[in-house]
Amino acid sequence: MRQTRFDELIHPSTRLSLVATLAAADWAEFAFLKDHLGLSDSALSKQLAILENAGYVATERHLDGSRRKVRARLTERGRAAFTGHIAALQEIVAAATPAAPTTTS
Repeated sequence: MRQTRFDELIHPSTRLSLVATLAAADWAEFAFLKDHLGLSDSALSKQLAILENAGYVATERHLDGSRRKVRARLTERGRAAFTGHIAALQEIVAAATPAAPTTTS
């Protein structure tokens, strides 16, 4: 059962898009995330650091030849926060959706 909880940390659109992208993969390369989200290196690095400090994201750094590569994934804590946040958003939307009118003949 998922816990419904609005999460202020992942709610800003950039972080929500980042977490949603990571939720769809085991690991994602920094270059892919940067291109997919349309962020600069520094903006993506900042968002990953915020999420990593909260325990929502784990990163790995390794050398590929002479190039340094970074990849990221959601932790279990991050996945639970994302799932709870999405559930909370769905509840908000459901509460705002007007009921279908009933007709009697």
